[in-house]
Amino acid sequence: GLAYGATPAPGGASRSAAAGEIVDVRGPSGSGKTTLLYCLAGILVPDSGEIWFDGDQVDTMSETARSALRRDRFGFVFQFGQLVPELTAIENAALPLLLRGTRPRQAPEAARGWFAELGLDGLERRRSGELSGGQAQRVALARALAVRPQVLFADEPTGSLDSLAGQQVMDLLTAAARRRRRRPARRG
Repeated sequence: GLAYGATPAPGGASRSAAAGEIVDVRGPSGSGKTTLLYCLAGILVPDSGEIWFDGDQVDTMSETARSALRRDRFGFVFQFGQLVPELTAIENAALPLLLRGTRPRQAPEAARGWFAELGLDGLERRRSGELSGGQAQRVALARALAVRPQVLFADEPTGSLDSLAGQQVMDLLTAAARRRRRRPARRG
């Protein structure tokens, strides 16, 4: 089974997922959920077990190849959003596009489309300290979705939010997955 250090994957995980599918991993604190996510995303390399994505074995890839996979095909939303405080909301959302090589003038425009969809219109120039927790988490979601990822990893994306904001973020994540199910996967 999949393991990293002394942390085995929850329940000896062996699972596959199709485009548009939502997989929810639950368990008590310290059970290995975040470690599993990091291994699946190629952030950590497991000590045992295999991770496959779209016909490629992630756990045997070089760090450069795993970085490219995370940059080009994966999106991430973490519990506290992890926005860059020096950047505006739109600059935060455009950051992964810039890392991909999108031109500096085009990246914010490409990310801006998510602002209307996520109820963030008018907040583009605000910095993270000027946003509510729910707004900041929706900016983090815009950042994750801006690259149109094939897989969106979310690690307790509502853990720092009140119940209403948390439900809104989960509804947005679910809607994004449903759209993905209706649209064929893009390669490259």
